[in-house]
Amino acid sequence: NRAELHADSFTTLDKLAAVAARCPKTRIEIGGHTDARGSAEMNQRLSEQRAQSVAGYLIRRGLDENRLFPIGYGPSRPVAPNDSDTDRAKNRRIEFVVRPN
Repeated sequence: NRAELHADSFTTLDKLAAVAARCPKTRIEIGGHTDARGSAEMNQRLSEQRAQSVAGYLIRRGLDENRLFPIGYGPSRPVAPNDSDTDRAKNRRIEFVVRPN
């Protein structure tokens, strides 16, 4: 139930920022996802906060905020069933979609 970035994510996000800097005409959707535990409202808010945290990090790395589109999907797009701790962990994620401008 947190939106803070883990330090082990920084390397991946730094690589994304470096590649995106070389492709200035792309837009990046940052999709925040949660598992299905808790209320729909809480999960929606959490997924939005997670996407915003990633966007903030990328902005601090020099990307133009107008190229970033953080979106919270809550638990609406699971990649695994929400029936075990392992599968719920798979649903708590950030996904990136890179699109031409």
